Formats: sequence, C-alpha cells, structure tokens
Amino acid sequence: MLDQTTIDRIIDAANIVDVVSEYVTLRRAGANYKGLCPFHDDKTPSFHVSPAKGICKCFACGEGGNSVHFIMKMEQLSYIEALKFLGKKYGIEVEDKEITPEQRQQLNEREAMFNVNEWASQYYHDVLKSDIDGQAIGLAYFRSRGFRDDIIEKFRLGFSLDKWNALATAAVQKGYKEEYLIKTGLCYRKDDGRVNDRYRGRVMFPWFNVSGKIVAFGGRVLDTRTKGVSQKYINSPESNIYNKGRELYGIFQAKKQIAKEDRVYMVEGYTDVISMHQCGVENVVANSGTALTEAQIRLLHRYTNNITLLYDGDEAGIHAALRGTDMLLAEGMNVKILLLPDGDDPDSFARKHNATEFKSYVEEHQTDFIIFKTNLLLKDASRDPLKRAQLTQSIVYSISVIPDEILRSAYVHECAELLQQDEAMLLREISKNKQAALEQMRKQATIEQERQQRLAERQNAEAITSDTTPPPAGTIESEELPPDFLPDLPPETVQTPVTPTPTSTTAPSSFFHGLERMIMTLIVRYGEQVIECEDEAGQPLAIPLISFVANDLQGDGIQFQTPLYNLMLAEAVEHIDNEGFVASRYFLNSPNLEISREAANLMTERYQLSKRMEMPSEQELMPDYIFHLMLDYKFAIINSEMKDCQAQMSDPAHCEEAMQRYMKLSIFQRELAKKLGDRILIN
Repeated sequence: MLDQTTIDRIIDAANIVDVVSEYVTLRRAGANYKGLCPFHDDKTPSFHVSPAKGICKCFACGEGGNSVHFIMKMEQLSYIEALKFLGKKYGIEVEDKEITPEQRQQLNEREAMFNVNEWASQYYHDVLKSDIDGQAIGLAYFRSRGFRDDIIEKFRLGFSLDKWNALATAAVQKGYKEEYLIKTGLCYRKDDGRVNDRYRGRVMFPWFNVSGKIVAFGGRVLDTRTKGVSQKYINSPESNIYNKGRELYGIFQAKKQIAKEDRVYMVEGYTDVISMHQCGVENVVANSGTALTEAQIRLLHRYTNNITLLYDGDEAGIHAALRGTDMLLAEGMNVKILLLPDGDDPDSFARKHNATEFKSYVEEHQTDFIIFKTNLLLKDASRDPLKRAQLTQSIVYSISVIPDEILRSAYVHECAELLQQDEAMLLREISKNKQAALEQMRKQATIEQERQQRLAERQNAEAITSDTTPPPAGTIESEELPPDFLPDLPPETVQTPVTPTPTSTTAPSSFFHGLERMIMTLIVRYGEQVIECEDEAGQPLAIPLISFVANDLQGDGIQFQTPLYNLMLAEAVEHIDNEGFVASRYFLNSPNLEISREAANLMTERYQLSKRMEMPSEQELMPDYIFHLMLDYKFAIINSEMKDCQAQMSDPAHCEEAMQRYMKLSIFQRELAKKLGDRILIN
C-alpha cells in the first residue's frame, strides 16, 4: 500500500490537461478544455476538463473524476496501479518491494500479461541487436528495407530465434509463469504438455496501445520461406489485453502528430507505417489488413475528424479503399481517398520521397470519398441500367449515413450531376434509408427497454419476498419527533409528539436526492469554511460548514436518504479537525472510488456565465444559503410524511390515527414555511 505522502505527491503532479491530452484532443473553451469523450460514442465534444479543479467530466455519459480516475478507466487499472502509472509518468519514485513468487501470483491477470509482453518485446529487441542470428537475419532484413537504427528503436523491432522454445525457456528463468506466456499468445502448449514459442525465425513488430503498453505482436516469416506461404504474418490471438478490433498499429507513436496536424493517414501494413515515419510523416496508423471497426474509428476520432486512406492503385487496393468507409462517414469523419501510382504502396512510395514531397502529393491527388466512389462505380456500371441502379443505391446509402445535414445536401447536389439523376429522387431515397435506420434503432431500443423492464420486475419480486426490509432513509429515525425539530414551536405542540405509523411508506429514492445533492455540493466545495450560527442556548457560534450540517441533522434525528452521502459526511466529520483539511481535496483524493467520483461530479459545473452576467457565488451567499437549504430539506421530509398520512386515511383501520398525525405535521409544515418565507402550501 502506498503511503499518503506519495499519493499526494502523485496527485499534485498529475496535471489533468496533460494526462487527458494523451488520449483525447482537447481544445480550449474559456478557462476549461473540451473534447470528444473517450468512454462513449461521442459525436460532439461533451468531455470537459477543468485545470483549476483538476477534474474532468463528460456531460453526456457522466464519466469523469480526477487524473487517477481517468487513468483507471482508460487503462482498466486499480486505484493503486493507476497511481503507480502516474508516478512513473511524472518521475515520482514509488516504493515497491521486490516481487516474490507468492506476490507475483497475486498480481491481477491483466497486469501480469502486460509485464510478460513488455519483457518479451525487450527480449526480441535484444536478440535482434546482440544475437548472431538476430543480426545476420533479422537486422539484415530491416536494413534491406532501409530502416534506420533510430526507427528500429522507436518501434522496438525485434527478432525471434528459429528454435522451438527459446523465449519460453528464457521467460521461465526470469520468473514469468507459463500460464501468462500462453494467455498472451507468446507460446502454446502441445498435447504432450511442452510449451513452445509461437514465433520462430521471424522479425517481430510489437503492438503498442494508445498509452504505450505492449498488447500484442506481429511476426513476419523471412527468406525463401515466404514463397508460397499463405500466412507470411502471424499475429497474437485475442486475449484479456488484446482485441484486434480495438487496436491500431502505430497509434501510440502517431497520436500527438495526428492531433497537431488534425489529420490521420490510414494504411494497411506495419512496414507502411514505419517507412512513413522514417520519411517524416508520423500521423499514420495501420489496421493491418482487417476491416475497420467502430471502436477503431472512435479511437481516431478522439484526435481528429479528418482521415485519408492510402492504398495501392491495384484492384486489391481499390477494394480495401471501399471497405469500412460507410462506418467512417457515419461517425462524422471527413474521408479522403488516395490511390498511389501503379507499382507503389505507402512503404515503397515513402522510401522514394521526403515528408514535404509526400504530403504535397497527397494534397494534390487525394479525392473526397463520395466523389471517388461515384466515379469509380460509374466506370463499372457503364451503360448497364441494372448496374447503374445498384450504383445509385450504394451511393445514396453512403450519403445517408453522414450525420451533418448540410454536408449531405452538398453531396446530393454533386452526385446528382455525376449520376445524371434527379436530385429530389436522391433525397427521397436518402430519407427512406434514414427512416429505415431509425426504425431499426427504435426496435432495438424497444427490445432493450423490455429487457430492462423484465429485469426490474424480477428485482422487485425478489425485494418483496425478502424477509429483511431496510429502514426508510431520509425520514425521522426515532419514534417521536424531537422537541428541537423546529425551534420556537408553541409549547402545546411540542407536548404532544407525533408518532410515525407502522404502515408509513417510504418516499421514492429520488424525492430527496436533489436537495441532498445540493447540500453535499456545498460540503465538498466549502466544507472546511467557518460559518456563523447559534448554539442551543442561542449564543453565537463559529463552526465549519461540515460540523453545522452534521449537528443540524443529528439534532433532529434525521439522516440523508443517499447512503453514499451519509458515508461522505461521516468521513468529513471524522477528519474536519485534521491540520490543513480541505474538503474538496480530501474527497477527490479518497481511495474510495465511489466517494472520489461523486466528489468530482459535485465539483463540476456544466455552464460558465460570462463576466458581465456572473452572479454571487455559493461561497459568497453562505451562511444564508446553507441555512435555507437545510430548512428546505426538512420541509421535504414533512411533506413526504404528510403524503403518507393522506394515503393511510383511505384505510378505516388507520384513518383517525393518520388524520391526527396529519394535523400535527401540518403545524410543523406551517412553521417551516414561515422560516422559509412565503410559500404556497398544497395539501
């Protein structure tokens, strides 16, 4: 377990903008930043980052928190692992004892697999540089491709020896378990129990994920064995840390340049990416010949809206250019196509040109995808009416998935001229496609809603049959309303206490949540600040806001309905007297993930007013604000109790008792209303 001093140092050093920028392209918005949320399919920037508060928040899906929470979510790490991740990033030494075999067994599977891959990557790289076969075969191959030493280091290229278990033997000697060698796909187990290397006699290409961790490998067979071999490349199988539909080769090395140039080049192979980096074009990634997925597109969309697909000019390249582009358009990407000259692929073309020449050629020859597809299919359709009809349907579908209406309209106009079709007819077909898509979405939503309803009914049935029912929260805990529930009540009112009836129903959980959230917002933001109030004897008293709320609730025998808020208040009361206690810092840095995330939510403001429209802050309005808020909360409790009484009056067995209780509660209600100011009472 890390000591608190180290935790504080890491959190202080972790600049939220710096951390988030590694994964999301941020653009300044006033005092804050915003970008596309990495946690859901975000079409417009919903993810806001506040450098002043050190927190981030998506106002669409609700994800957010401080730097630690962000890394936990992005990297699927525990709280301690995320702290270590940030400590390493900012050069803060984290004391960690040498891992014993017993402790190694306790490491979670993902972290163990990442560790194995990291070691294997360095192992293959060392073999390439130091082993005789590695130099003579592997390094010679990379030299023949023209790769410089700095590029080999940048992508940590390597070589696997042509032996059955060279890596497996070395890994076990280093203390790595065979279990994780097999789970990562580095090795496989034979029927006789032996563990063999998956890659033998191949040059190795490690796959870095967006944060720089090794998730997989690609191995290419060399020399004469490539002739007639159907599988020149072997890639890692999918695992707990690698999903080929979510990763892109080169994204870690390219992400900063993609954001800087606001464009990404998409190619097919490893060497295409590496050669383009060597010629000076770094904003490039590869999907390694597989069809693009929505997850890969969303990953790119975090950094740019603009993508250029670079492919060979042959038939295979044309086919690849058409694959997956409708998904790119549907995600709001601006898609360009560039087919390179015959005989060239991005690898060979990059080796012939420098960065300036390469980019100039791209700018001059890239074509908008819709126009490219229209012209390409027109050649195939020729004068065949059936083919032209199919062509029109294909173009219309591609246009219909584009989310921007103005852009759709522009494409319709241009394609109508190219296809020599009536523009109104194309618009009608697009409308049909969109209606069909909406209908499909409605069906899926209905199915999901019915599933959720069935799940809720099952949960309700289980709750009803349960023998144990939790006590109602947010209501009076004791059997009698205490005399100090409302100060200065008439003596005759206090002498006859109100007793809750056994049949009293519990208010819906959302009934008090809004008020509780407002109270807790003040506690998180200003809990340590001292406010002026009065003690039980009416004498002036100066106490922290946290203590005031806790005392006020305790004095009236009530508690929050939201369990998390009760926990947060209890922890705040326990630590309020600690030297240097600051509520916002304490809650945001809490090791309890629920507390720290809720604190981040409460610290976040959705909108910012301009300077000329700014109102006094909550801080400036205290203590009147919190006094009024606490009275509002009590008023809500009274109203809830009175509604329960009204419901019970319909039962003859409890009618009289409920009516008496209702009358007494109405007195409390009116007294509270006086303290709150004029308020219409609807009973």
